[in-house]
Amino acid sequence: TSLDGRIATASGESQWITGPAARQHGHHLRATHDAILVGAETALADDPDLGCRLPGLAAQSPVRIVLDSKARLPPLSKLAMTAKQRPVWLLCTKAAPSEARDALARLGVEILEVEAGTDGRIDVAAAGQLLGARGLTRVLIEGGGQVAASFLKAGLVDRISSYRAGLLLGGDSRSAVGPLGLERLHFAPRFRLVSARQLQVDTLETWRREA
Repeated sequence: TSLDGRIATASGESQWITGPAARQHGHHLRATHDAILVGAETALADDPDLGCRLPGLAAQSPVRIVLDSKARLPPLSKLAMTAKQRPVWLLCTKAAPSEARDALARLGVEILEVEAGTDGRIDVAAAGQLLGARGLTRVLIEGGGQVAASFLKAGLVDRISSYRAGLLLGGDSRSAVGPLGLERLHFAPRFRLVSARQLQVDTLETWRREA
């Protein structure tokens, strides 16, 4: 993020806020987790591969998960086109068109249906239960502000790795965490700082959820 907690400009430009050392460390995190998760908006905007690009660690790339309630992931996306080489799980709701599901399934994407919340989006608590039942214990959430807010509100975030760069993007830019709907400070998710280090010009802070 930027110094003021932003992940992109108002137009969506985000490459690159932090430098090479921070990005390299982020790939190390990918290699040490069971899975990496993004939302549909990130998948559509960035067309990411979500693999680990560190030398010698490509085989440690995690399962790639997309929260995509309507199965909008394009068949020509990097994720869909590489699904037969490295697992891609798409979590959608009953509302997802069967044609879209079938097209992705033919490419090797595993389609997993999850209960929808009252807003029609994927219920992240139900998604967390499903992923746990499938043996995942360490899921790295790299989605945008909406996905981050959803998991924070559900109490499913145990640790935050915050990579901060020394630039300011202002209030018209995109926040790392979307609205949490808090009316009182008492309800805010709280974390404690356990480490901080420099990564060249950027700062990495690791926070853990308070009991």
